Amino acid sequence: MIKPLFHRLKRPLMAAFVGASTTLAFAPYQMWPLAILSPLFLLLLLSKQSPKKAAWIGYAWGLGQFATGISWVHVSIDTFGGMPKIASVFLMTMLIGYLAIYSALFSWSLNRFFPTTNRVRLLLAAPALWLVCDWLRGWVMTGFPWLWLGYSQIDSPLANFAPIGGVELLTLLLIICAGAFTYAIEQRQWLHLFIPGVILATGYGLNAVSWVTPNPESTTKVALIQGNVDQAQKWLPSHRWPTIMKYTDLTRANWDADIIIWPEAAIPAFEFEIGSYLSNLDSAARMNHSAVITGVVNQGDDKQFYNSILTVGETDNGEYSFDVSKRYNKHHLLPFGEFVPFGEILRPIAPFFNLPMSSFSRGAYIQPNIDANGRHLAAALCYEIIFGEQIRQNITDDTDFILTLSNDAWFGKSDGPLQHMEIARMRALEFGKPVIRSTNNGITAVTDYKGEIVKQIPQFETGVLKADVVSTTGNTPYYSVGTWPLYIWVFLSLVIGWRIKE
Repeated sequence: MIKPLFHRLKRPLMAAFVGASTTLAFAPYQMWPLAILSPLFLLLLLSKQSPKKAAWIGYAWGLGQFATGISWVHVSIDTFGGMPKIASVFLMTMLIGYLAIYSALFSWSLNRFFPTTNRVRLLLAAPALWLVCDWLRGWVMTGFPWLWLGYSQIDSPLANFAPIGGVELLTLLLIICAGAFTYAIEQRQWLHLFIPGVILATGYGLNAVSWVTPNPESTTKVALIQGNVDQAQKWLPSHRWPTIMKYTDLTRANWDADIIIWPEAAIPAFEFEIGSYLSNLDSAARMNHSAVITGVVNQGDDKQFYNSILTVGETDNGEYSFDVSKRYNKHHLLPFGEFVPFGEILRPIAPFFNLPMSSFSRGAYIQPNIDANGRHLAAALCYEIIFGEQIRQNITDDTDFILTLSNDAWFGKSDGPLQHMEIARMRALEFGKPVIRSTNNGITAVTDYKGEIVKQIPQFETGVLKADVVSTTGNTPYYSVGTWPLYIWVFLSLVIGWRIKE
């Protein structure tokens, strides 16, 4: 009895272990070859299995990947969300179980429609189906495209494909490499190992291509304030003004910067509550020919709450006035962090779903760039930086930089902030625009247009990062075209694969 059970569970258990190892491909470990080896072993485990068994193997792989890869989510809902331990564990189990559905869907569909081990299955169908499932995960219920395999390649030769097709193209190439290795191993067709060799060599070659050109004449002096405010005390009424004055004092010492940037929700109050203070800050910034950008929580005339970005000082908006419509208001909200999916149903049933800061409304998908001291910044608040298409559509011909404000204090000393920074670096490389990232307790950093971190300050310390940021001219192919070529490639791959499958 035990032996047959172990035999049935052997492949799913191996898949769970392989899936868990995938996390090591991402920051802070950055063992990028694992992003090829992990799907390679998954494809080997799926070989000659029924669609039903394949689905369980794929589901186990997903459980392993997300149980280890997004454990930082539990820190926010357990440590800072105030949930009972049993409730937070239950919620995390549900989230991980849901995300694993997509790797199960990939595995089932691959073995259902392309069961024969051949080139069609491994070089056309598998990469196409993998992208389809990733796209679904990044779209259903507002999407959660975290841990797309392509992000792990930010420091590998494959990173040079990002300006051509974004993180999706990197993911596609990884699965093609994994498929080629799988075919070579299963069929003893070793010449197919040239496929990953050619892909990696092309990646090296693309390093010499410059899609955009730095413009030194547009250098901007920025100062990023990392307040390192204790998340557990930040919203206490007694800490409101000490927190605000901490940022004020650090700002006062850096008026020589063109733009001073505070992190997400740096001001622990609704904007309408501190109008006089913001008017004074606006006047001081103008007097010093500077601009201050800060995250702030807003409540509009519609009584809806918004996670916003406010600019005072040298800006096209004129002198400060309270107007939520002239703020950047976050569009993509973090599930369970900023909104509760199906909240109208869940909140009455289980009061523990009434998490702090979980009732925000969405801003528009496309919003004007932030204007600060003559510079134009395409904004992304925290979690939004993972949505590359949203960033792409918010970049204009006038955009100088990508700006992302975050408060990763919610995630403690977990891998979350490091993975978050890795994703921000990918956005810089995709669009050929420097990324300016200001956070409460790290990682506060500036990247160049190639996604390389040019300056950062340590986590969990109060500090100011001062840097000269150079904007660029020109556009990358990915910015100009987006993901449409990959949509077409996936469609043709599945159609051709279905027609010629053996």
